[in-house]
Amino acid sequence: MIPEPDHTPDGPRYEGRTLDRPDDEVVDQGAGFDLRTLVSRRGILGIAGLGVGAVALAACTAVTDAAASPSATRTATPTPTPTATPTPTPAAATPLPAGEIPDETAGPYPGDGSNGPDVLEQSGIVRSDLRSSIGGGATADGVPLTFTLRITDMANGDAPFAGVAVYAWHCDAQGNYSMYSSGVENETYLRGVQVTDAAGQVTFTSIVPGCYSGRWPHIHFEVYPSVDLITDSANAISTSQLAFPESMLGGVYALPAYAGSAENLAGVSLATDNVFGDDGGALQIATVTGDTSAGFTAMLTARVDTTTAPTGGSMPGGGPGGR
Repeated sequence: MIPEPDHTPDGPRYEGRTLDRPDDEVVDQGAGFDLRTLVSRRGILGIAGLGVGAVALAACTAVTDAAASPSATRTATPTPTPTATPTPTPAAATPLPAGEIPDETAGPYPGDGSNGPDVLEQSGIVRSDLRSSIGGGATADGVPLTFTLRITDMANGDAPFAGVAVYAWHCDAQGNYSMYSSGVENETYLRGVQVTDAAGQVTFTSIVPGCYSGRWPHIHFEVYPSVDLITDSANAISTSQLAFPESMLGGVYALPAYAGSAENLAGVSLATDNVFGDDGGALQIATVTGDTSAGFTAMLTARVDTTTAPTGGSMPGGGPGGR
């Protein structure tokens, strides 16, 4: 409702005050008249209301001034600093041997078809656990051994040689070779093939081999371009042997299962061995950890150069020194 002014001899008035514009209605008296009305209306309540408005206006003015003035003091909400994700420290690369893995004889007991029996033709030869004969039969007894061969491709900057097939074999605790030695001719234990993974590695579960007369304890292995080519030993691109460090052998050969090995070891050394003697097995001695109770873990890196013709291989009819 539009308020009505009071008409007096002095002219129209509203709430005791003369209108600034006598000919206009109360609501059209202008901002000055409205403000005076607000201050006077209901006394203290009006003043209190004006005080609240003034405080609000002052606060707004302070914020505006602070935003406009770079030198103004303000309390800023700190922006959280993101925690950086730590950069993983790359594992130290395993040092490469000084040269290509030496080509060695496969000996007279390879089981690859080059000297009689051929285990590489048998179904089940691709396996990681070598302790039992393929398809059943005897299981070789001895101190547990897990050994890994890491193959690198020298022709490709020593990149991991992924996808090649590695055939490994060795004697049992008594120095006998399955498929050849008396009493185990029909066994195929301690022989098997694995294909290298993306890191160029194969790992086998086996036992520590015994030491027979004339040879330092070792494991034979052949490297083939692929698992499809293992059925012809001529396809091998490398033939070599892994040697064991002397420090691990004393405790092993003191066990009853290795009867005779300690005496045989006493009669040979890495320097006098007819395979490792050229350089004392410098590029062929595995890194070994473990003990006779828990078993051992061995690791050897073998660098293979496919640009050179392999000179190792089987030695049909070879004597004990070449086994």
